[in-house]
Amino acid sequence: MISRALGLALGVLADQIVGDPRRHHPVAWFGSFAARAEGPLYDDTVAAGAVYTTATVAPVVALGVAAERLTRRHPVLHTAATALATWAVLGARSLTREGDTMADSLEIGDLARARAQLPNLCGRDAAQLDAPELARATVESMAENTADSAVASLFWGALLGVPGLLGHRAVNTLDAMVGRRDERYGRFGTASAKLDDALDLLPARLTGVLGAALAPAVGGSARRAWAITLRDAGNHPSPNGGWCEAAWAGALGVQLGGRNVYASRVEERGRLGDGPRPGACEVRKAAQLVTLVTGAATALAAGVALAKRGRR
Repeated sequence: MISRALGLALGVLADQIVGDPRRHHPVAWFGSFAARAEGPLYDDTVAAGAVYTTATVAPVVALGVAAERLTRRHPVLHTAATALATWAVLGARSLTREGDTMADSLEIGDLARARAQLPNLCGRDAAQLDAPELARATVESMAENTADSAVASLFWGALLGVPGLLGHRAVNTLDAMVGRRDERYGRFGTASAKLDDALDLLPARLTGVLGAALAPAVGGSARRAWAITLRDAGNHPSPNGGWCEAAWAGALGVQLGGRNVYASRVEERGRLGDGPRPGACEVRKAAQLVTLVTGAATALAAGVALAKRGRR
């Protein structure tokens, strides 16, 4: 458990220092594997999607179980394996880098550059978005992805070790690939989407709690942020995303939600928070909050791992 706690902390540190590799990212390898597996396994049914989810996630979890068993009697190796897995699945540094880059573009009024960058964060049609809407999309994406790309992986890593780290990232990647409610994936992607929702249920709420608690670090009020989180989280169509986005809205003193246009659909979302739409300044503060929440989640994850040692 000591090596797990240390490995989680070192993996987060590596993510902050090194970030994601530009090429040959382990998550991209899994994505390629899952894309190839989709062809022979695809059918427009929920059952086929469940088979696909199992067939793609199970080997990744098995790899994590093997890594745990092979290194558990060797603390240095176990620390290294946990750190490597943590670094591979986390995306907090990349998330903040994208947020800071968007803030730079918005500060100088370069909307063409900002629109070109938005697909790095979310799938909305950026062609007609103005500066406040680009900022809103960025803040919402950073908030929700703090749970997906950091807190949830650390949560499952603390409880289950390397299998938890790898398994969560695999399911979350599948949700991004096939979890959309469109003609092709409306039924096939159901299992991946539901499993991702289940795995993120507690981590998303933890993300909201931490985001609200850390509001003073970005100039907000923890009490106000928490009140808005409780009031508005249910306005979001996702069972989990509202907790993250409402906390960020409350911490930054802005209003999120509204009309989102995607390539194949238009989505009307409830309003989250009070105040104006965010701008470049709030985008930069939102990125800072990602880092702060990730750090707090790391401390909690390491503490949970150590507490489990104490009960043994």
